[in-house]
Amino acid sequence: GKLADCQERDPALCELYLVEGDSAGGSAKQGRDRKFQAILPLRGKILNVERARFDKLIASQEIVTLITALGAGFGKVGVDKDDKDAFDIAKLRYHRIIIMTDADVDGSHIRTLLLTFFYRQMPELVERGHIYIAQPPLYKAKQGKQEHYLKDDHELKGHLLKVALNGAELTPGVNAPPLAAQTFENVAREYLLAEAVVERLARLIDPSALYAMLGGVRVELGTEAAATRSAQALQDAIADPELRVEARYDAAAETRRLTIVRTHHGTPHVTALDGDFLASGDGAQIQAAADVLQDLIQPGAVIKRGDKQQAVKSFKEALDWLLAEARSSIAIQRYKGLGEMNPAQLWETTMDPGARRLLRVRIEDAVASEEIFSTLMGEQVEPRRAFIESNALGVRNLDV
Repeated sequence: GKLADCQERDPALCELYLVEGDSAGGSAKQGRDRKFQAILPLRGKILNVERARFDKLIASQEIVTLITALGAGFGKVGVDKDDKDAFDIAKLRYHRIIIMTDADVDGSHIRTLLLTFFYRQMPELVERGHIYIAQPPLYKAKQGKQEHYLKDDHELKGHLLKVALNGAELTPGVNAPPLAAQTFENVAREYLLAEAVVERLARLIDPSALYAMLGGVRVELGTEAAATRSAQALQDAIADPELRVEARYDAAAETRRLTIVRTHHGTPHVTALDGDFLASGDGAQIQAAADVLQDLIQPGAVIKRGDKQQAVKSFKEALDWLLAEARSSIAIQRYKGLGEMNPAQLWETTMDPGARRLLRVRIEDAVASEEIFSTLMGEQVEPRRAFIESNALGVRNLDV
């Protein structure tokens, strides 16, 4: 891609957007503030710099273009003080380098490779806080003349909830008074946080088991008897002939777990609930929501919105109905890529310093980060798999 430079010459005021592809690059060039925002479109995949040899790295046209645009040279600091091409941060032309990629797998890959490049070849940029990640919205929600840009699925659900609760009323049982509006909103938000956990962990723990916990099933693994009772309680609550729950003891790890076996078209799919999950932030989130929901919905519960109403047997049923009602009144557009936004939208959502969101990339612990990059970007598959499996449950409130 060709660099579209900015007019400002003070690096402290300048920003360089690294944009995936020419279509998004075109929108960014038109939508930017030319005074201080420069745009560099990147074509194709950046080399995986964890594995690339130095000579191959500097032969890559995309890398050469990027190094030239940054203006600070390339290579290890202080190796040869007479080398005019060696990296010198004093020559850096932009103090904000912003990675702006699509919200898909390719975009994520390109972002990871760029971060690896900066960490490996220009670590000082990361250490000094010059690298940022743009946060373009994934959705636009339009209701009448009002438009809202929403970062991700969680924000979309939050917006839908806000619309849905307007004029909504939950009567939790026969002869019971309706929930106070603020109480209803608090319970709904607590539930949606827990539901986000269920969706994120769907591949690791069968969602029906987590929904059963949300519905009030207590899982205890302290003794063999408690684990067996918990397995039976989950089995009864799920009531699915294609699923069975068993209490197992892992002698090597000296831990108990509940194994959940779902048979689909004759093929068993096994997931597990263990002590690590119950003690994690995710487990606590589900338990907190379960505590709030306990005994809330009684026989005869009714959800109303406007002149419509629906009998419900669970809080999930009530919320799903409400959100569906809200969705029918809102036009929702999902952006597959940055190129789908026109220049004005790209400026308004992702480039305007007064409204945009940026994540600053920091490496607090260089050693740990080096290990992570090597693990995730190296050629060894086993360490990568082990890293992903061991960290999947530790990730909470991830904002990337």
